[in-house]
Amino acid sequence: MEKVISKSVSDTIKLGEKMAKKIKSGTIILLHGDLGAGKTHFVKGLARGLKNKSQVTSPTFTIMNAYEGGRLPVYHFDMYRLSSAEEAIEAGLEEYFDIKSLDGVSVVEWSENVPGLIKGNVIDITIEKAEDENKRIITIGEKVC
Repeated sequence: MEKVISKSVSDTIKLGEKMAKKIKSGTIILLHGDLGAGKTHFVKGLARGLKNKSQVTSPTFTIMNAYEGGRLPVYHFDMYRLSSAEEAIEAGLEEYFDIKSLDGVSVVEWSENVPGLIKGNVIDITIEKAEDENKRIITIGEKVC
């Protein structure tokens, strides 16, 4: 487990860019943090680090945004509005969580809302607000779902 202190939005984006250098196809990243913690900023950096030129936005209302191009496509999910894995499966999202056939990187916000949907080894990242409103404590680890 690694802890990183981000002192700004720019630092959070740079962390995503740095992680992109090591990312391989079939990677699933779970992002945890309160609203406004910086999860989408991390995804912006990840996409930029993968040489993707898409405009990265939060998929809150669409559930998934796909950022094509670059070294790998990024599939950015926000499961906030879902209440079960069954809802995600009914929406046809399970193909993005099969690490054997995934052709890019799936990044999931609010994965706790769809327990059982994601299986296997994942990168688990928690972004916490610190006392300074611009500072974040980012914990990076791995876990098996």
